[in-house]
Amino acid sequence: MARLYANENFPLPVVEELRLIGHDVLTIQETGRAGESTADEQVLQFAVAEERGLLTLNRRHFIRLHRASNDHFGIIVCTFDADFRGQAQRIHEALSACEDLRGQLIRVNRPSI
Repeated sequence: MARLYANENFPLPVVEELRLIGHDVLTIQETGRAGESTADEQVLQFAVAEERGLLTLNRRHFIRLHRASNDHFGIIVCTFDADFRGQAQRIHEALSACEDLRGQLIRVNRPSI
């Protein structure tokens, strides 16, 4: 299972579902850095230092950071989906399909209706 770091805007119910599946997910709130308006570069640096893939809804900024450097432990960019269980399952499936998360950009989108 993956070691992940959830950005401040990432839904806690999805984090909880991922944990139930077996993923090791740390949230920015659990690090005591919530509400600090931490720059995206610093969020990614923390994830790298902790050897964790980054979960975020902030797609545009983190795709840009990935394009600037793929020296990270994975970035999973998601669209918001109120079906938290379904979103967690899609993230799990995307992670399971990836042999090595290091340096990867994974997009997990809400299904089309």
